[in-house]
Amino acid sequence: MNLEPSPSASNSHDFAMNTQAADVQACLKVVHEALEDVKAKDILAIDVSLISNVADAIVIASGTSTRHIKALADNVAEEARKAGFRPLGVEGERDAEWILIDLGFVVVHVMLPTARRFYDLESLWRAAPEETVA
Repeated sequence: MNLEPSPSASNSHDFAMNTQAADVQACLKVVHEALEDVKAKDILAIDVSLISNVADAIVIASGTSTRHIKALADNVAEEARKAGFRPLGVEGERDAEWILIDLGFVVVHVMLPTARRFYDLESLWRAAPEETVA
């Protein structure tokens, strides 16, 4: 009985990993463009794939008011849908001081600057390599 994996099995695993990485990058690009379109402030993408099994990346961005936060979140969700990334959930729309959009591979946090400083998500994920998105 041969218990070794076939070469095609390992290739399919590598292909799946590469496809997922490409999906994460494509999703991050859509999110970044959607945030920039509505003038988000201080956009930061953090790769959390090595320290989290919930998402591969998180994006944190600030808005200037609760209306701005809501507009940012709505645009991210709409543009993600158009690109084929279906939001799994959106939380915080009622108060709109901090809205979370879960896109599966990527979790987006859109926050007022005061909430961002108070919760300091950047420090919570400090162990992950940071990538500032300009």
